Amino acid sequence: MARPTLLLIDGNSLAFRAFYAMINQVDRFVNSEGLHTNALVAFNNFLDGIVEPFNPDSALVAWDAGKTTFRTGKLDSYKGNRDKTPSELTEQFPYLREMVTLHGIYSYELPNYEADDIIGTTAKEGQAAGYDVTIVTGDRDMLQLVDEHVEVWITKKGVSELEHNDLAMVAEKYDGLTPAQIVDVKGLQGDTSDNYPGVAGIGPKTAIKLIKEYGSIQGLYDHIDELKANKQKEKLVNGKEDAFMSRDLARIRTDAPVTFSLDDLKYKGPDYQGLIKFYQKLDFRQQLAKLANQGHIAGQPDPSADGEQTDQPQANKQKPIQLHPMLLEDVANLPHFSDEISVYIELDDKDYHLGVPVGFVLGNETDGYVVSRDLDLLLSDPVKQLLENSDIAKHVFDAKSIFVVLERYGITLAGVTDDVLLMSYLVDTNDNSNDLGALAQQNDYFDVQTDESVYGKGAKYAIPEDDDVFFNHLGQKARALNVLPKQLLSQLEEREQTDLYKTMELPLSFVLADMEINGIKVDSQQLLAMGTELTQRLHELEQSIYAEAGHEFNIQSPKQLGVVLFEEMGYKPIKKTKTGYSTSVDVLEQMKDVPIVADILEYRKLSKIKATYVDGLLRVIHGSDSKVHTHYIQTLAQTGRLSSTDPNLQNIPARTEEGRLIRKAFIPSEPDWYIVSSDYSQIELRVLAHISGDKNMQAAFNADEDIHADTARRIFHLAPDAEIDPNMRRKAKAVNFGIVYGISDFGLANNIGVSRKEAKEIIDTYFQEYPGIKKWSEDIIEFAREHGYVETLAHRRRYLPDIHAKNFNVRSFAERTAMNTPIQGSAADIIKIAMLHVQKALKDAGMQTRMLLQVHDELIFEVPENELEQVHAMIPKIMDSAMQLDVPLKVSTHEGKSWYDAK
Repeated sequence: MARPTLLLIDGNSLAFRAFYAMINQVDRFVNSEGLHTNALVAFNNFLDGIVEPFNPDSALVAWDAGKTTFRTGKLDSYKGNRDKTPSELTEQFPYLREMVTLHGIYSYELPNYEADDIIGTTAKEGQAAGYDVTIVTGDRDMLQLVDEHVEVWITKKGVSELEHNDLAMVAEKYDGLTPAQIVDVKGLQGDTSDNYPGVAGIGPKTAIKLIKEYGSIQGLYDHIDELKANKQKEKLVNGKEDAFMSRDLARIRTDAPVTFSLDDLKYKGPDYQGLIKFYQKLDFRQQLAKLANQGHIAGQPDPSADGEQTDQPQANKQKPIQLHPMLLEDVANLPHFSDEISVYIELDDKDYHLGVPVGFVLGNETDGYVVSRDLDLLLSDPVKQLLENSDIAKHVFDAKSIFVVLERYGITLAGVTDDVLLMSYLVDTNDNSNDLGALAQQNDYFDVQTDESVYGKGAKYAIPEDDDVFFNHLGQKARALNVLPKQLLSQLEEREQTDLYKTMELPLSFVLADMEINGIKVDSQQLLAMGTELTQRLHELEQSIYAEAGHEFNIQSPKQLGVVLFEEMGYKPIKKTKTGYSTSVDVLEQMKDVPIVADILEYRKLSKIKATYVDGLLRVIHGSDSKVHTHYIQTLAQTGRLSSTDPNLQNIPARTEEGRLIRKAFIPSEPDWYIVSSDYSQIELRVLAHISGDKNMQAAFNADEDIHADTARRIFHLAPDAEIDPNMRRKAKAVNFGIVYGISDFGLANNIGVSRKEAKEIIDTYFQEYPGIKKWSEDIIEFAREHGYVETLAHRRRYLPDIHAKNFNVRSFAERTAMNTPIQGSAADIIKIAMLHVQKALKDAGMQTRMLLQVHDELIFEVPENELEQVHAMIPKIMDSAMQLDVPLKVSTHEGKSWYDAK
């Protein structure tokens, strides 16, 4: 018969570890009332993760009652060297105890004793009563409690990992000693953490050796006269009193006068309604979401003390959801929707360019929600007319993907007023999710579960065969789309972001959808030829590297490469890692004059180009049209920049000729058409000149001067008409763009190859020459500190939770972000506005020209030959007037038979 299990947790030890595991984020974890919660979050995660694997029948969390114990009575300085507990942790202790109780675990402290003594006493009693006892702690002193039915798990890396210790493992660590002998070892070696002395000059190895030989401290001193006269004996004789005292201080009591019985420790399981209220008080959204996904909904009625029902949040007062499961044959019964509806389509693939609908829902609270797996119903005329009716407002999640999917089936979605994905992203760019359930829960709506909770994850992902389960989930998604827009729109109005949403981001999603649907043609033969050439060059480099090394090895293995360079070839290591020699790019760049290293750098560069771009692009070309259809993501970059994936066209290299040659493969989809590129020139610096109001930088742009040459003359103290050589211009360019990103003197020194002192002098001179930029950078950081966010010119906000962080590096990064976001984000706003205006102009003019790609500050088009002149006249004019600044926007436009040639 299996023994019952007893779980004993060292509360104080784990609380401290939880706190310090997230110390760098202590100021990010603060609830609305100003309570720090970092230890609470980590401790809660620990409790959530500990119960299932250990499956306890009984459980206890023991706490220290205070600093004064029987041990301080024996030694005043016991633990006296420890720093004062941070106030940010002290304020969390009452809530930690409450949280433990709400998790169904007995919580206990005992005056004059430590948590160790409570655990030691309970472990002894539990083992005697027939329990298998598990102790979880961060204190290795607890290893003395290990026994036949007592094991100790020591926390590692905060509280996220545990190290198992049983009798065999203790014997291995202590050279065959028993757990009971650990106190004798501690008595000799002392403990700097607990501040008891041991015997001066006796370390851990000597202590273990002596206890192994004599069995105990008492046995050692019983035979002290037999020891040879030497310094060690002298230390032992002089330290006898300290040895016995330290042993007694190290010994965990197993007879503490606890006032509970083992029956009191029965594990009860969580009080979910209590936890929900507790999490709400602490603003624990993720934890509330987790409970919701387990079916524990916030605000479910609980009996109050007088037996009445407690108040419930509005989201849970809604009537039961009205679902209408339908097939194509039921289409005549489709409700008459005349006002607004929510629409959600579930696909069998995350790639919405390829995925097939496996279920859909549409409807509202008044008429109910139509749910179905029948694709033919979705494509039927009544549903098609409903989806294409612009007079019926649509609430959706990710309008772009739905538009792309429906367009593939001949349906043009119209009337979208609310895209919950976009709205939530704009409210707080830090909180974005591609899962409607997760996003709803981030916005305090918990009636809809995440897809992972319903469909599973990874290999276990599957659409439920049970219609009740599947349709209810779809229905709850549609209801969430009905509820959330009002709340989100209210927040957008408060932040003055309604125009940003309605006139920029929402219409842009349909422009991006058209671009994705169009795609861009890729010449696979060009890529294959390039791949063949790269393979040959890589082979030649391999042979050269092997010849220089004297043998073959795995060039891609950092470990093998480190051995070759720093052991076999004898080069001096620049940096080491935990696993050996560092062979990072930064390290190898410092050795690039060495022939083998130069070859390795070239090999790595060409390998990446081939694997990531040549082979990568070949994998994602659609066989039906020889095009790639990238996915633009509006809700990822916190600055508002667009990103792309499958493939990521934003990352195609532009600095090396090999990288640029990739662009040769991007060609027009029609014969006799051209690729046209329109690119903003120095848009971020122009934005900086505008928002900073710096007169010197504005004057340079308004005079159409080379801004980098102008900066070079200023920072290098040259005459206004002095010639600037390429190296000086390069350095000035690095300074200009470095300032945009809040670069330090250390970073600038590395970038332009000067001393840190020289870099600081350059930065100081820069700010003297451009005083408006200096003042603006100080003002924007102060604004961020005061308000917690910064804004772009279009009122896009980025919240900066680390702006008050105690950690210098974390806080400094937030300050640099405060400077960069208004610049980079405003540049992103400008090109988005330009895209909207260009698309409208092309449509209004009835032109065939298609906008294909947006890559940072560049727009790519395919243009028929007879429209080239019109495009060259129209598009730059639209782009440079997208937003009125105090300096002109400048656009350069080029054409060619490929993207490479359009430069």
